[in-house]
Amino acid sequence: METSTASVSRRGFLGLVGGAAAVTALAACTTGGASASGGALKFWNMPWGGPAFNPLDKKITEAYKPSGSLPKATYQAVQWANFNQVFATSVASKTNPAVSSGGGTQAFLFDKQGFIAHADDLLDSWKSNGLYDDFLPGLLDTMKTPNGYVAIPYNLDMRVLWYNKDLLDKAGATPPTDWQSYLDAAAALKKIGVYGFAANGDSSAGNAFQMITGFMINNGGGIFDEERKPNLVTQANIEALEFIKENISKGYVDPGSVSYTATNSNSEWKAGKFGMGIDVPGLAANVGGSVASQLVVGDPLVSAAGKKGALYFPNNIMMYKNTPSQKDSEAFVTYYYQHMKELWTQKTGIGLPVLKSIASTPEFQSDPNQVKIVQDWQPIAKTWAAPGNTALFANVSKVDSTPAMSVFGQNVLSGKTPKESLTTLQNTLTSQIKS
Repeated sequence: METSTASVSRRGFLGLVGGAAAVTALAACTTGGASASGGALKFWNMPWGGPAFNPLDKKITEAYKPSGSLPKATYQAVQWANFNQVFATSVASKTNPAVSSGGGTQAFLFDKQGFIAHADDLLDSWKSNGLYDDFLPGLLDTMKTPNGYVAIPYNLDMRVLWYNKDLLDKAGATPPTDWQSYLDAAAALKKIGVYGFAANGDSSAGNAFQMITGFMINNGGGIFDEERKPNLVTQANIEALEFIKENISKGYVDPGSVSYTATNSNSEWKAGKFGMGIDVPGLAANVGGSVASQLVVGDPLVSAAGKKGALYFPNNIMMYKNTPSQKDSEAFVTYYYQHMKELWTQKTGIGLPVLKSIASTPEFQSDPNQVKIVQDWQPIAKTWAAPGNTALFANVSKVDSTPAMSVFGQNVLSGKTPKESLTTLQNTLTSQIKS
């Protein structure tokens, strides 16, 4: 099951917009350096789970036995602190890995810079070994650009509805299935002194903007249009923010939420102060204690527009052009995907699986909340690129856990009008993308 470490680390490729610009400058003054074109194949991975994750991941990597004269693989865990600079510097100095994971939009930024080896041939080869058809619905499409597949889905994070079943029972409320029944359940919870709309809007360690974007997607809206341009002041988005504003005005939101971190929010869930809310897949594990068993993943909500939808983050594995051998990069990635199941079956804390074969294991099936997320939420979830696009793209990095989005979340939670909050974000993003 997911840990708090995993859920925090799944936040986006912070700051790589600046890092990508630095890559160009560094590359211009680079005359050489240790190249990935010689020696062992280097695989760099992030600490996606708890303490058990990286040791097991290293064991899986080092067990790779390449055929013929292809090199073996070496393993390096890259910590989240300053990871964007680590990757940006490595590609500029040609000391990059052959294969890596990283931030959720990293591959799209590096592809724009010309560093990524597309995965089209690899995915074609997987049509004969069953891997291609093993991915959950729509996931491969999130990695496909007009020029090819820039990466391969690896693990998932998303924002889903949770509720405390004991508190709902105490309040005489039923689990919501749409926006109106959500308001009804929140009203019942308020009568017993419980907030029915959990949020954490701290500017540095909150993710309210993700929850808010999820409600926009839920109503058929989102941030980017078909031309990959910000298009926020729409009826669908205004309706979504009006729903959130109604929860605020009726007292279903803790007034302190605007400055809460994720840790603060977890504490409120644990104290029985929060009864419902959109949160990470690992909420129950993050909250812990006796309350963990009371937390249940609800059904995807039907919005005012009669739609379902949610925000999710398909984290991925990418290959680089600077490699000892593209053939070996593809052989290693094939091996890795055929052997990575243990990362989930041994419950190392990595995010949700991308492969149906892993989601169907007895170990994963033992957690009904995680099963519900994969079965009911993943098929209706969309990326930051919604509503106009399925696949991610480079400018999505402007909204993937950025200051502009934190301000957006705080504006909404502090009671600004929907149009005002959306217009401010529209203007900020338009300015940043033009610059």
